[in-house]
Amino acid sequence: MSSAFPHRHLLGIEGLSADDIRFLLDEAEQWVEFNRRARKQDGRLIGLTQINAFFENSTRTLFSFEIAGKRLGAQVANFHVDSSSVKKGESLTDTALTLNAMQPDVLVIRHEANGAAAEVAEVMGCPVINAGDGSGEHPTQALLDALTLRRRFGRIEGLKIAICGDIRHSRVAGSNLHSLPLLGAEVRIVGPEELLPPSPPPGFASFTDFEEGISGADVVMTLRIQRERMEEALSDSLGDYHSLYGLTRERLERLAPNAVVMHPGPMNRGVEIDGDVAEDPERSLILDQVEMGVAVRMACLDVFTRPDRGA
Repeated sequence: MSSAFPHRHLLGIEGLSADDIRFLLDEAEQWVEFNRRARKQDGRLIGLTQINAFFENSTRTLFSFEIAGKRLGAQVANFHVDSSSVKKGESLTDTALTLNAMQPDVLVIRHEANGAAAEVAEVMGCPVINAGDGSGEHPTQALLDALTLRRRFGRIEGLKIAICGDIRHSRVAGSNLHSLPLLGAEVRIVGPEELLPPSPPPGFASFTDFEEGISGADVVMTLRIQRERMEEALSDSLGDYHSLYGLTRERLERLAPNAVVMHPGPMNRGVEIDGDVAEDPERSLILDQVEMGVAVRMACLDVFTRPDRGA
């Protein structure tokens, strides 16, 4: 495996090659059908311990990692911040050293600080998988998004993808802006000027006019406004976001004929996306994303716990 996938940790999409990403997507494919069986038990992680250390709230990511580990046979332990020594002032590094002394085989971490996963990886003796660090990266989300699209279209190369909304504060956008171009997609970023990156990344078309930005797109990926990562003044200045940037039934007419809609969740219905659009069985891939999340996280747990993983 060291030649096929030479990385010890999954801290971000940045630093991975297109071949690395395709390798993980191919590994995830086997688990899609597996997860649709009546009985879902594989023993390749039997005897291994997985710690999920989530310093931020989560539904999709935490539970999909827990389900993924259990379906692979791992002993899964969830770290509860509210009842931990973090509440007594323990540092992130000291918490990581404590967890490391318990000899886990893989650590999955979500944290509100950019770079937290990399900081923890410095002191852990096991692989670390980043489940979201601040406004930095969310690599498994980008992988599940890519898998969802590849299964829908049979390809990612050549797709016109509009990532819309709070690009500046979104770790989902951060990872997708690395992965999708590597896989050959044409990516646009769309949103209010206040929510676009201060210095737009080179090579990306940037739009503040929502309807212009989504015109002809094969995929519209809407993002939640992350008020928890904004200054209050910026949050208050957004005004009626939905009227200008909400994805409505009428605005779907501007997309390519077979276009699809995505959202990483949690959704604010009636803000960045209308409920009837999110539930459209022909257009919406939102629940497909959730399903692919379990498969991708099973693949990552399997790959990163193999004895011959990268150094």
